[in-house]
Amino acid sequence: MSRGEADENEFTPAAVAPYGRCMVRVEFLDDPALVLERAGEFLARDGLLNTVVASVTTRAAAEDALGAERDLDVPRWWAVLTDEASGDHEVIGVVMRTARGAPYPLYVLQMPDEAAVTFAQALVDRGEDVTAANGVLPTTRVVADHLARGAGRSVVESQRTRLFELGELRPPLASPSGALRLAEGADAELCLAWFLAFLADADEQAGRERGSSPEIGAHTLDEMQRRIADQRIWLWELPDGEVVHLTAANPPSFGVSRVGPVYTPPEHRGHGYASAAVAEVSRLIRASGARVCLFTDQANPTSNKIYTALGYEPVADLVNLVLSA
Repeated sequence: MSRGEADENEFTPAAVAPYGRCMVRVEFLDDPALVLERAGEFLARDGLLNTVVASVTTRAAAEDALGAERDLDVPRWWAVLTDEASGDHEVIGVVMRTARGAPYPLYVLQMPDEAAVTFAQALVDRGEDVTAANGVLPTTRVVADHLARGAGRSVVESQRTRLFELGELRPPLASPSGALRLAEGADAELCLAWFLAFLADADEQAGRERGSSPEIGAHTLDEMQRRIADQRIWLWELPDGEVVHLTAANPPSFGVSRVGPVYTPPEHRGHGYASAAVAEVSRLIRASGARVCLFTDQANPTSNKIYTALGYEPVADLVNLVLSA
């Protein structure tokens, strides 16, 4: 579907206020703490729509503060700012490229079309080889189209996702056998295996090779231990002690916490574990004072139905694009 075609099932955020013909400039940043300092106000302006960049950047800054090693050739961010003659600069867009696996996609937040084109040209001038871009519509498409034209490539949509926010929570009427509990240190290897299985299933659902997701390389045993220590992973355990489901969530960033991944092994699906777990985790997050959101793959009607039934409401569509030769 082209950008000009209407789609009654497409949810696009409210338009950004126009910036006329003012000059736009692009700043390259490789320090997440500086990103939060420069663009924190922009990220906070819509903590929901900006949740991925906000949470990834906040986590990276926290890891840096603890002295964690990172590959400086991978994490990078760009702030897109107005360049007023008066010397005032307002951040009107942020893009990050932090995935640790090929194709190292951009993650693009909403900005005016003129600013998106300026950003894309800045990447061309910088010599960045971009073969994938994910993020908010329509900005991600504007960036990808400009990059593709300059490189003689075409843009192919590989996945469409939908951002939901919890409205009125409607827990399932009947709860399955067992109970939700926080993951413990001894669960770290199982949690890692299920994080990776979730991504592999998503690859297969989107028609990609299993294990091809660039997020695969981001998940490690150390990461699971940190998430467990932060009490951000929950497991559904049956009365006999068997663990049959995992639901995780990110710590709140700018007042918003994102649920995911949500994973049930195939042999345990169809018993309501996901619905019960997500409902309880969502309740706990909201009770802490944060807004609650999650993403779904639009090609997976089962998950969309489950979350809608729990009271999640659609906010915006996002897209994963591939720039192919």
